[in-house]
Amino acid sequence: MSNILRQSWLINRRHALRALGSCISLPFLECMVPLRAIDQQGASPKRSAFIYLANGVHSLNYQITKPGKDYEFSRSLKPLEKHRQVITPISGLHHPGALSHHHNCISVWLTGGKLGPSDRNTISVDQKMAEITAKHTRYPSMEIALTGDSLGWTADGVRLPSMRRCSEIFASLFEEPKGGKTVQRRNLRRKGSVLDANLAEVRRLEQAMGSADKGRMDQYLTSVRETEVRTRRADAWLDTPLPTVAAADRQRTNRDVPATMAGDYFRTVYDLIVLAFQTDVTRVATFSLGGEGDAFAIPEIGITESRHQLSHHGGDKGYMEKLTNYDTFAIEQYGYFLTRLAETKDLNGKPLLGSTMALFGSGMSYGHSHGNANLPLVLAGGSDLGLKHGKHLDFNQGHFKGYQLDKPGEHYSLCSRPANANAYMSNLLLMMAQRMGVETNKFGESNKVVEL
Repeated sequence: MSNILRQSWLINRRHALRALGSCISLPFLECMVPLRAIDQQGASPKRSAFIYLANGVHSLNYQITKPGKDYEFSRSLKPLEKHRQVITPISGLHHPGALSHHHNCISVWLTGGKLGPSDRNTISVDQKMAEITAKHTRYPSMEIALTGDSLGWTADGVRLPSMRRCSEIFASLFEEPKGGKTVQRRNLRRKGSVLDANLAEVRRLEQAMGSADKGRMDQYLTSVRETEVRTRRADAWLDTPLPTVAAADRQRTNRDVPATMAGDYFRTVYDLIVLAFQTDVTRVATFSLGGEGDAFAIPEIGITESRHQLSHHGGDKGYMEKLTNYDTFAIEQYGYFLTRLAETKDLNGKPLLGSTMALFGSGMSYGHSHGNANLPLVLAGGSDLGLKHGKHLDFNQGHFKGYQLDKPGEHYSLCSRPANANAYMSNLLLMMAQRMGVETNKFGESNKVVEL
């Protein structure tokens, strides 16, 4: 762990710019800021993880009906009962810009953006956090997706790429690429040269562009600048030794798991996130269990249908039972993640769970009718960041007549139309961003801060 706190990698900004021959004026690079000695005062790094479940849930079996501390766990949430004191189930939140939209609600789950045909996405909260934490870590964030796209979006509304294979994720975090540092540095500087050549061509073309094309080109240039910064970060970190990984951790995480073993795959990914946090190679992670149109079946528990198919159950009792089992299974694996965070020690000997906020949920509540109000959400951990758990935080209270699970139609309406029109999920994301050290009073469509 001492390797992570060394500062031998720090470089002079002017030297870096000269070495890579950039024609773009860059801000002071995050990777050139000295690391904070986090263990001097016994403080732990602040961390956040986000886990996405597609197509909502079987809400009749998921919904907790009593607010406050004396709530009873629903059937689907029962696996989290042992974590009662470190979790907060949340009801009644929604993204106003996503109402009436469906299969693309994953895109705005962490942004609070709008989902219209002409709308452009905004930065996701994980990347807002990464702007603060990246100066301390080799990687600003890690994006993992079982299928499809990641949950992360840049400030320019560009979706970040994701990784899936566990062995590739492990290698990217903890193994030196082939060829050694000399080859890596050569490749990085070659990439810098290519970027410079592209920019020179852009400058030539700009003279003949109309306003619409210039707008598109500005977006491209933003992406180029982001690529440049990432390239220079990688170059600056080359001389910093990778953290040492224990044999047991390597055996647990450096392997590939077939899609037919979803539970094993989920747990392996969670182990990778825990290991990444423990070694401080990153402090922000997102994990999508699949998108609305491509979430996996789970044959190991007798589910051969896709999650999308099960969510459009049409009242079929067999499908509804399988959807409940799928929900419960995914929540059980999330519980495994919390257990691993609780039993893994940080640099100062404290459990990782205390310094880590872990949000689990979906951008949809009732998949059959594409309802995306009353989103299913569970926030865990972060006691060292000031979070207080142990109760059901219910924003529907005072705005409806109560949960009517014996009247499915009434409850499904609650999942489609917010009872509390001002209860935005962005308020929750804003609170999490602030607890991570982001200095802002606004995120997405927030109108206040959730108090927890």
